[in-house]
Amino acid sequence: MKYDVVVVGAGPAGAMASKYAAKNGARTLLIEEHASIGSPVQCTGLISTAALGECEVGEENFVLSKMKGAFVYAPNGEELCIRGKDTKAYVIDRKEFDRVLVERSIEYGVDFQLKTRFIEMERNGISVISNGEKKDIRADVIIGADGIQSNVGRSAGLFRSRNFLSGIQFEAPYSANDPEFVEIFTGTDYAPGFFAWAVPFSGMARIGLARNPGDLPAKHYLEKLLKHRIVASRYRSSRTEHVIGCIPLGPPDKTVKDNVMLVGDAAGQVKPTSGGGVYMGAVCAKIAGEVAAKASRKEADLLEYEKRWRRSVERELAIGMLIHKSLGKLSDENLNDFIRFLNRPEIGEIITEYGDMDHPSGLMQKLFSRGDKLELIRLFGIAFKTLF
Repeated sequence: MKYDVVVVGAGPAGAMASKYAAKNGARTLLIEEHASIGSPVQCTGLISTAALGECEVGEENFVLSKMKGAFVYAPNGEELCIRGKDTKAYVIDRKEFDRVLVERSIEYGVDFQLKTRFIEMERNGISVISNGEKKDIRADVIIGADGIQSNVGRSAGLFRSRNFLSGIQFEAPYSANDPEFVEIFTGTDYAPGFFAWAVPFSGMARIGLARNPGDLPAKHYLEKLLKHRIVASRYRSSRTEHVIGCIPLGPPDKTVKDNVMLVGDAAGQVKPTSGGGVYMGAVCAKIAGEVAAKASRKEADLLEYEKRWRRSVERELAIGMLIHKSLGKLSDENLNDFIRFLNRPEIGEIITEYGDMDHPSGLMQKLFSRGDKLELIRLFGIAFKTLF
């Protein structure tokens, strides 16, 4: 088999990369090692309205519910209500969402194969195991969209993200106080270095957390989360759809080598503040697909992808990483102070007006320009001291 572009991994980033490669005239193959699209699920299934738009789909049958805001709980139990003016995010069925994106890529002429596992790079392409049989696929350009472990990246000599969070999640019946609000739990008892969540939909919720590696096992914190007064009052015992996974934090130094590009989780294109990767993955995947198609015709160098995606989102990733590192190391007492500060009415108005889960840097700029500068500097001064 001979293709201009082969994309490994049929998640959102892989589907969008293959679509844009085909859209730009490349004969494209998309392969997925599993027997079905979207499995296993390793995501909360909460994506922003901007992410849906970036993936070029509307509110289809994969949308389970709409979110207008969040309740954030400090370690001491204080509740911060972040309310948006309109829908800010969607809870989606990730399996169905991924299927829709792959179908869109097929409509553009992409060839697609399930149960096809990448083995290694070859001189003129890649070798795979497809339905139990070893095959060679010739390709001018290979795009690795195969997740945080990225066998494509490893085989090509590209290093993965150095930092990551480990997480755990399950689904269960849940009586949410407001089904249009996500619940976020902070503190070292529940998610050291990050946060825990309950994402409601249709009388259920996805309950989980992510935390720094090196702490106690994620299951330990999950059991403590289930005893939180809010979760314990709403959670209804049974558990389904267990998910265990990792979230990359920060891109590696290089995402291109020879005829290989990495995109999505494989390239660390994930928001450090929330762990979400669909929006940035889609932004970068479009660039990857376009550049791959041009490179297959010798009309571009793959380094164009490296330059363009970093120009597009690297600043937001860097600011997000700074926020993550600083707030993630705050003590419970400092977190209580920070959430108490955000609970001020005048600060709440700024959050409502400028809050953006995909671009937190914009909100930070508004807080510093219109909020209590001295208090914010004091709080962030404490946070930044934890970095050194």
